[in-house]
Amino acid sequence: MCGITGYLCASTPSLACERVLAPMMQAILHRGPDSSGHWCDPEVGLALGHLRLAIVDLSPAGAQPMVSASGRWVLCFNGEFYNHRQLRAEIEATGRAPAWRGTSDTETFLAGIDVWGLRETLDKTIGMFAISLWDRENRVLYLVRDRMGEKPLYYGWQGKGEQRTLLFGSELKALRAHPVFEGDIARSSLVEVLRHGNVGENRSVYEGIGKVRPGEIVMIEAQSSKVKKDFYWNGAEIAAAPKPPCRDDAKVVDELETLLLDAVGQQMMSDVPLGAFLSGGIDSSAIVGLMQHLSDRPIHTFSIGFHEARYNEAEFARAVANHLGTHHTDLYVTDQELRDVVPMLPMMYDEPFADSSQIPTFLVSKLAREHVTVSLSGDGGDELFCGYGRYAHASKLRAKLAAMPAPLRSLGAGAIRAIPAGALTTALAPIIPTPQGKEPIGQRLHRLANYARQPDLESLHRTMVSVWRFPEAAVPGAHHPPSMLSDHLPPRGDLTDIERMMQLDMLTYMVDDILAKVDRATMAVALESRAPLLDHRVVEFALSLPEDQKLRGNVTKWALRQVLYRHVPKELIERPKMGFEVPIGLWLRGSLKDWAAALLDPARLRREGNFDADLINRLWQQHLSERFNWGAQLWNVLMVQAWLDTLDV
Repeated sequence: MCGITGYLCASTPSLACERVLAPMMQAILHRGPDSSGHWCDPEVGLALGHLRLAIVDLSPAGAQPMVSASGRWVLCFNGEFYNHRQLRAEIEATGRAPAWRGTSDTETFLAGIDVWGLRETLDKTIGMFAISLWDRENRVLYLVRDRMGEKPLYYGWQGKGEQRTLLFGSELKALRAHPVFEGDIARSSLVEVLRHGNVGENRSVYEGIGKVRPGEIVMIEAQSSKVKKDFYWNGAEIAAAPKPPCRDDAKVVDELETLLLDAVGQQMMSDVPLGAFLSGGIDSSAIVGLMQHLSDRPIHTFSIGFHEARYNEAEFARAVANHLGTHHTDLYVTDQELRDVVPMLPMMYDEPFADSSQIPTFLVSKLAREHVTVSLSGDGGDELFCGYGRYAHASKLRAKLAAMPAPLRSLGAGAIRAIPAGALTTALAPIIPTPQGKEPIGQRLHRLANYARQPDLESLHRTMVSVWRFPEAAVPGAHHPPSMLSDHLPPRGDLTDIERMMQLDMLTYMVDDILAKVDRATMAVALESRAPLLDHRVVEFALSLPEDQKLRGNVTKWALRQVLYRHVPKELIERPKMGFEVPIGLWLRGSLKDWAAALLDPARLRREGNFDADLINRLWQQHLSERFNWGAQLWNVLMVQAWLDTLDV
């Protein structure tokens, strides 16, 4: 696991390459503290920088940037090619293998390109990666991202005239360190952060800077500056493709276990200590169970525990660890220790990011890094095997609403919305009290009324995953950017309602929230995280299954559970899904009140001009009154405000 960065600018003198590149590399040193390297092509003004976290082939023979044996290609990448040993065997079978200099996956990938070309090599590769590849012969720069979007890669043009430069890197910090970086904030991205808590899809918080999409190849011609894009793997189309004939339950479970054993086995490839995150839930327990099945010694597992019983899964994780015989470490943290992470978040996440579970994710990553350099996780299970409760909830709600005449449905929803939420809460509080830290009943009823008014499934899903219903109202003059959730919906094919929501989450929420959260948290402590459930073969298999083999009655993740139960007793797993919900609403009225008040100060908001100061202040005062809980909405604003403070650092 590493960090990459670089630039392409014909007017940059060759002698300035190292001087310009050095601060870009220094900005992401945390991603690769073991060693660094750079490579320049002075004729075209190309520079590649690499920060190495050595995982496979720790010798200098694995160092990057690396030039292919043919001399044509220069590779600088972040990630791992898990099946590189098999690829080596295939290359050797062609009779065109180079004289191998080492055992790294970097060298294998370059040799594959020499033999098969980039596209075919990518098709053969199993892994997670963000690639910068320079074709010295045709003077073309390729930027490539793995199929599921596990590894980030930002890029874009900055500067004008002769100074116009293509910048790229694993994190925005690296791009910001280049002298031509402009840093104009895309106000539409602030609307997106309020709605979803992140900047999604192919965008960033900065004008002119975007992200390579999962499964995408971006080609930049050095001479003409032309940019071409193509997908070598398209998850949207694969999810919408017709499904194969239904398979017998037992066969499906056998095939899934075989696939997962191979994926987990490949991802256990490491020349450094390796372990796994273990929450005691279905996904992480399945991965740990398979890891321990494949290992001849106890694997290391890690959990974060909480003293509040309603949040704490550590005891369940330890029970699973004890059954499997892992070497388990858990750390119980206090509210204060959680809150101490908050000031670190804006720099860690590089652009506004407001999923509060980023806090425990960082803490468990920090714990794991004290013992190992690589940690496997169960990320992807909810989106691929139907784990989120909102899927069944939305499907049932749609069925109930469909039974009601549309005018009656609209009238009922409108009547609820016509009564102020605060008045509803006052009237109903004696009957339906609000649990500590939760939404008052008035807000909940307004939210349900909003759901009832949605004309189709896609609108309902978008409403359910939105923190702010109308975020444009809080960002004067800005509009939500075109989105896969509204403006350019992916193909649906014959997907059921539940399958459609899973498809949309896989393409948006999983990539831009879950995987971004894990990447930044783990890389902040130089820990490599791997997700076997996101092996593209597992993904394609999961997408081929009918809904009934994912959600059966009220049982979520049915097929994955059956694999898990072959390794962990059912009684250790069967319990309501907990997840982790940071009590942001309570904190903002308590220990974080002064911090939040300074960031939400109306005078500051008016001076900066990013948000409607009166609207934000009204929500803040309502929240402090305890008659409303706007904790989630305010947290998204606060993460923008705290991030803005880092721009002056």
